[in-house]
Amino acid sequence: MTTRRNFIIGGAAATGSIAMLPSLGLAASHGAGFNLMDGKLVIHPISHASFVMETSAGVFYVDPVGEAAQYAGLPEPDLILITHRHGDHYNADLLAALPQASILTNEDVVGMMPEALQARSDIIASGRTLDKMGVGIEAIPSYNITEDRLNFHPIDRGDIGFVLTIDGVRVYISGDTEGTPEMRGLKDIDLAFVCMNLPFTMAAEQAADAVAEFAPSMVIPYHYRGRDGGTQDPQVFANLLSKTGVSTEVNFHDWYNGTLS
Repeated sequence: MTTRRNFIIGGAAATGSIAMLPSLGLAASHGAGFNLMDGKLVIHPISHASFVMETSAGVFYVDPVGEAAQYAGLPEPDLILITHRHGDHYNADLLAALPQASILTNEDVVGMMPEALQARSDIIASGRTLDKMGVGIEAIPSYNITEDRLNFHPIDRGDIGFVLTIDGVRVYISGDTEGTPEMRGLKDIDLAFVCMNLPFTMAAEQAADAVAEFAPSMVIPYHYRGRDGGTQDPQVFANLLSKTGVSTEVNFHDWYNGTLS
């Protein structure tokens, strides 16, 4: 059984402590998902960067990878979002095996796709916005800014995150990035999925500093398994964020079947 841990950042920060809400049980895989934003969203974590989000506008699959069996029993996608080319975010074989749906991604990923996937894909460039299914979608630049990490996500490749505006709720999905000026400049974010792992993205310290600047109502740490000791502890992130004094709820979920390593 996996668990959900919620940390309320705000009043507790004044005393240097974190208020911990009771844990809620989740099924061993995705189960029934969990409700957020007064029931407007249902989130099904899959693994690492992959999740399914049910909304009033439709069902979004975000960076789906893994095996088709991991998505069995979940609602079929209306739109698939892909942030960039790396194998923990984009898998052509899985996309072909999933129920067919429109795909939205950047030009770089579409250029890698077989023709069958290209035929149902739309391109959104970094920094652009569009409307699909009545949802406002913004492509947020995602890239590395630390000198020894620049080759992982170079700015000129056009990797993206997304901001979705659904039924008045603004959801930020970081993809792979560091705490860029574009992230720090986000406004009115209700829910943020924020990556943190090394050497590919950023440490918990940088993530907390960036999140404190744009101060979403809620943040979910995800994509936190790294390489060569680069896995980040979401609780460290929560502790650091608590010291900034922002009124952000940190909502924890198990993305790795009960282990951080």
